[in-house]
Amino acid sequence: MFRDIITDVFFDLDHTLWDFEKNSALTFGKILSENRINVDLASFLEVYVPTNLAYWKLYREEKVTKEELRYQRLKITFDSLNCSVSDGDINLLAEEYIIHLSSYNHVFDGTLEILEYLKPKYSLHIITNGFQEIQEKKMKNSKIHAYFDQIIDSEMAGVKKPNPIIFKLALDKSGANVSKSLMIGDNLEADILGARAVGFHTLHFNAHKEPNHGHCEMIHELREIKSFL
Repeated sequence: MFRDIITDVFFDLDHTLWDFEKNSALTFGKILSENRINVDLASFLEVYVPTNLAYWKLYREEKVTKEELRYQRLKITFDSLNCSVSDGDINLLAEEYIIHLSSYNHVFDGTLEILEYLKPKYSLHIITNGFQEIQEKKMKNSKIHAYFDQIIDSEMAGVKKPNPIIFKLALDKSGANVSKSLMIGDNLEADILGARAVGFHTLHFNAHKEPNHGHCEMIHELREIKSFL
């Protein structure tokens, strides 16, 4: 479908290539145990995961700061579970979470296979809303860093996806023509609608089992990219 027109492929990182939920769960298993927080991990994650997604949406919309995101997603989770954790411990957990998250390196099934397939044919890049201090660590530890020519993050751009500025910065840094550029990501609002507004072609990786939509084609595993490129 895109094979004859695309020269540059831009990926989101978390929830698209890097298996955020699996790595995050492993990180929490480690830090909750080591800090003797008396909470069942499965129950914690059941509340934390949607809370975290909701706070990332607020963060994209500039409604909370990075610090508020890191604190509130934990505070709300513990409060919902009637688990008493001091502010000092919450701040310590928030700090340790960032320190240890990038030490886990699970990627989605098919990630290395599809990057090996694409690399000889296209220029590959990352556009991520993740924090600059850990995104490159994640990529290096999971052995996918070398596949990418440009890595654009929201702190570098000063804005977050879906703001058009971050997509335009990615085009400028990569030297790509938007009419020959494809954005692949998991988030309909940030990755798909944001990129389409600038003129990118898009492909939605449905990591969250969302309903079908008419904005672009949707894939359910990364190997399906081969049928488009």
